[in-house]
Amino acid sequence: QFEKQRVVTIKQRLQDKMKEWGEIKNIDENRLEQEIIYYLEKLDITEEKVRLANHCKYFVETVEKEEAPGRKLGFIAQEIGREINTMGSKANDHDIQKLVVRMKDELEKIKEQSLNVL
Repeated sequence: QFEKQRVVTIKQRLQDKMKEWGEIKNIDENRLEQEIIYYLEKLDITEEKVRLANHCKYFVETVEKEEAPGRKLGFIAQEIGREINTMGSKANDHDIQKLVVRMKDELEKIKEQSLNVL
């Protein structure tokens, strides 16, 4: 739900800027297109969400299948943290930032608990 609202907000901001830029004479259309594509790619968190889901799935599989998964869980948790941080940096959205803080808090608890399963 946060992502859908974020996309709507970004789209509106971009449309407003396009109207503003439409009033500018002698604008390089190719350069503008490149900048828009760069901007949109920079804000896209789809890859991070997919990787985060995969890391979480792998974490659960490791817990269920391995006898002493502590260290491995620590490494997986580290990867989960990287994805969470990247999403927070790229999202540029207040609601997602709050969610990122909650995820980091939960991840810290998971890291502490995984130390007990060494």
